[in-house]
Amino acid sequence: MANWATVLAIGIAVIALFVRIDPLGISLATDFPNLAMKPVTLHPLSSQPEVRDAYNRLKNAGIAAVIDGAVGPESLAFDNEGRGPYTGVSDGRVIRWDGPDVGWTDFAVTSPNRSEICNPKNPPAPNPEFEHICGRPLGMRFHRKTGDLYIADAYFGLLLVGSEGGLAKTIANEAEGVPFRFTNDLDFDEGGAIYFTDSSTDFQRRHFLLSILSGDDTGRLMKYDPKSGEITVLLRNLMFANGVSMSKDFSFLLVSETTKCRILRYWLKGPKMGSSEVFALLPGFPDNVRRNSEGDFWVALHCRRNLHTSLALSYPWLRRVLFKLPISIKQLYYAFIGGTKQAIAIRLGEDGKILEVLEDQKGSTVKLISEVEERNGQLWMGSVMVPSVTLYTLNNEL
Repeated sequence: MANWATVLAIGIAVIALFVRIDPLGISLATDFPNLAMKPVTLHPLSSQPEVRDAYNRLKNAGIAAVIDGAVGPESLAFDNEGRGPYTGVSDGRVIRWDGPDVGWTDFAVTSPNRSEICNPKNPPAPNPEFEHICGRPLGMRFHRKTGDLYIADAYFGLLLVGSEGGLAKTIANEAEGVPFRFTNDLDFDEGGAIYFTDSSTDFQRRHFLLSILSGDDTGRLMKYDPKSGEITVLLRNLMFANGVSMSKDFSFLLVSETTKCRILRYWLKGPKMGSSEVFALLPGFPDNVRRNSEGDFWVALHCRRNLHTSLALSYPWLRRVLFKLPISIKQLYYAFIGGTKQAIAIRLGEDGKILEVLEDQKGSTVKLISEVEERNGQLWMGSVMVPSVTLYTLNNEL
């Protein structure tokens, strides 16, 4: 017993020494030496009932459209004539699905600086280090009156392109003198004002995992007035501000605070106008939020929250240790998602209660969804990580 105790003590001492001095210089801390770790307050896992899809229904979804030459259809939008979906992909293009006979059609690009490094590649070989050159379109929506497409590009800000497509033009890329670093999603109110998020003022999209794991709290929710060009910061100090969705009566909007596994409600009308509150606590990390015709909200969870992720986020010292270990960002990401590329979609009522959960728990068909768009009794699902759009028919037989 004493020998085993000695071996264990020596092993712990060696690991501690390695973590302290990083002799090989191969840890993530070497690449990001000044990365600060802030505390993250999460709701206890025990405070939320276990919500599961007992029938694992998303495994019955189908691959609606495979993307040629790129990956990552983060957001999905249909134009005023019902065409689409349109989506943005990893090489900076916005493309439109024209049905199985035609396939995908190039519609727009978000970067004026494109070069041959941005050209589609088969098999797809996305390189995040080129995103600031090629652009990375994320959230997008069509204006119902003008037919223009508004795009949140992670690097180029809030953009606009007409119904004929082409090069999108920048309409906003900073607020209060602070440049956007990670423009993420948007929605309109009934007057045409745009509400949108900038996930971080410190990290760009290619370092999204570092933004979450560092506890970065520089995210903002903003309003853009197209008539005056004025931008107003509505909420600040958000931990990874993400998806945005307006309520059916336009009295409030929702915004995902991804790192904290929750959805916030910001009141636009009524006695609480201008204030915010927690709308829903979730069992995982929310991405985009999209309202259906009934006024419910579909929330795409990138992955479920797990015990080791919860511990790491709750204790900054533990994250510092992880960043000193000889592991890659890819290995850290797989630990973050629990080692399984699962899919979880949650439908919330207007009161924030969970009404329905759909899952593909093993990721057999649907993986790592970023958005769920309900249309004509079907769910169109995008993912920032895979090269396809999936489609699930509601009330599908189990």
